[in-house]
Amino acid sequence: MLALTPLALVAACGSGEDTKESAAAPAQAAAGTGASAGSAAAPAPQTAAAQPPAGFAICRSCHSVEPGRNGVGPTLAGIVGSTAGDVEGYNFSPALKNSGIVWTRETLDTWLQGPMKMAPGTKMVMTVPDPARRKAIIDYLETL
Repeated sequence: MLALTPLALVAACGSGEDTKESAAAPAQAAAGTGASAGSAAAPAPQTAAAQPPAGFAICRSCHSVEPGRNGVGPTLAGIVGSTAGDVEGYNFSPALKNSGIVWTRETLDTWLQGPMKMAPGTKMVMTVPDPARRKAIIDYLETL
């Protein structure tokens, strides 16, 4: 039964909910409604440019963006420019810990296309096949 749990997580990640978010975002932006309008009035740790894209929902299912807060996956805070496997307090697979990967735009783009191809044996199985979504996610990661 426990072996099915990771499969359930993977299946839940591809539910298509992010598509609904991305479809509503342009209308909300044009109307001045939505989360971004309310967050502008309150102080926030992130700038308006650092709002996660709709495609980031798949990442959020396992990763936090808060420093020091790991989930199923490690926090993504400060990932760009860091070395794979160096997030304190997270138990990385030996495949990733020993990979020597430095997270740049290019390595993140390749990683999101197929983590198992870059580091066979890694824990991450999710992929982002759409190049525009990968770019939006990486743009966001650079702001963390």
